[in-house]
Amino acid sequence: MKASELFIRSLENEGVEYIFGIPGEENLDVMDALLDSEIKFITTRHEQGAAFMADVYGRLTGRAGVCLATLGPGATNLITGVADANMDHAPLVAIAGQASTNRLHKESHQVLDLEAMFLPITKYSTRIVGPEAITEIVRKAFKVAQTEKTGACFIEFPENIAEMEIDDAPLYVKHVLPPEPAAEQVERAAAIISKAANPIILAGNGVVRANASQSLADFAETLGIPVANTFMAKGVIPFRHPMALGSVGLQANDYISSGFANADVIICIGYDMVEYHPYLWHPSRNRTIIHIDTTHAEVDASYSVILGVIGNINLSLNRIAAISTPHKNKAMRTLRDSLVKDMNQHRDDVEFPIKPQKIIWDLRTAMDLKDIVICDVGAHKMWMSRMFRCEHPNTCIISNGFASMGIALPGAIAAKLAHPERNIVAVTGDAGFLMNSQEIETAMRLNIAIVILIWNDASYGLIEWKQQTQFGRTSNVKFTNPDFVKYAESFGAHGVKIESTQQLMPEVEAALTRNTVTIIDCPVDYRENLKLTETLGHLTAPN
Repeated sequence: MKASELFIRSLENEGVEYIFGIPGEENLDVMDALLDSEIKFITTRHEQGAAFMADVYGRLTGRAGVCLATLGPGATNLITGVADANMDHAPLVAIAGQASTNRLHKESHQVLDLEAMFLPITKYSTRIVGPEAITEIVRKAFKVAQTEKTGACFIEFPENIAEMEIDDAPLYVKHVLPPEPAAEQVERAAAIISKAANPIILAGNGVVRANASQSLADFAETLGIPVANTFMAKGVIPFRHPMALGSVGLQANDYISSGFANADVIICIGYDMVEYHPYLWHPSRNRTIIHIDTTHAEVDASYSVILGVIGNINLSLNRIAAISTPHKNKAMRTLRDSLVKDMNQHRDDVEFPIKPQKIIWDLRTAMDLKDIVICDVGAHKMWMSRMFRCEHPNTCIISNGFASMGIALPGAIAAKLAHPERNIVAVTGDAGFLMNSQEIETAMRLNIAIVILIWNDASYGLIEWKQQTQFGRTSNVKFTNPDFVKYAESFGAHGVKIESTQQLMPEVEAALTRNTVTIIDCPVDYRENLKLTETLGHLTAPN
């Protein structure tokens, strides 16, 4: 068979369902081989959109999402989405065509050293230099991408290699399992936790990746220890759970932040430092920190781990809970109560433009608890992270490692492919929406029904928020928008402009029942940003 056919068979062997991308001259043989495969190729309108789709697909399924581009500008367009997946620890395998190997040693049309270019933003970057290496390279790429901490890998496939003949078969797939935690570590952790006066848990997205959400909820309830989660771990413990404090990481003096200031022992479970830097929640550097994860802790002056319990997170939590003394201190429940009061404050508000809190209240009320929100990056992300209640993990997808604008719309398409039985809403600012709005055509062509809720403020709202807070004035953040209703209709989608606060809830409910793309243009009142800053202190969260 051709090397390109063996390559596609190797992808099939890894369980690949979809490849997101754009055909090009240097991947002609791969595209032709796909015609005889059960893998579905999702033709996108921009390579960045393809990479974001693979990114979100990988995060939701735990299996590496796959994106494909041609050489040169096609490959460089993948970079933002690939970097996002790598820093958000979403499993992804990116593939790019390349010129023939006899052109790679010299200046040549569209030729860049892609292997070197992708090396800093992936866990593994390589070039296929002969057809006999294909099965090993594909197996390694998927193994590395899907092994904790999960991330992105890159394969460069020169066109002359793809044309060669080869007699070979894909390698056996064996998924890596984390080891059992050491008994000594478990016993030491239990002793520290039992003696703690005021422990608190910081849960990260690693708990979601380990499918350890139920174990975390049981651990917290059994031991009476409150749980704060990072933005990317929303839903890792149900918000209704008696020990759930909500998301931490927005404001300097947020209610939950004071919980960390009063804690003597901080138990970090599946915590990814890239989400929320420890100097923001541990500036004193004098608390006892226990690190429970599948991998060892990163070195940081503010993350002085006294004990690491390394291995299967489910086993670690279950075994520590079984031999620890429960806590009766419920003082931190007042922190949660304060947050709930904030969430409820504007539920009946009718002022227009609509307050962020009211948009979130109506959206949460309209959606089923297992429906999925893909949140873009901007001021709306800050509000969604803090106030959108989640009862299940992976129901509010937020990028907070690389935190790239433009992820919500393509991400929503991938989410619908991964979970066709659920409603999917892309929550985005007007700026982030237009960065990848071309993918509306992709959704319409594939008959993918999603809702796109645009928070319209005609500004780079988060930057404006920070400029106002820091300097008392703004600089070059304002812009104008197209008529989003007409824009939606030009794609054949359904467009709605919200003109009163009372209109929002019924329009969201109607959009969730439509079998097509619905774009909702919702004017937002971001005067609430500075009010929150005045109440809780300066922003600490990254974009």
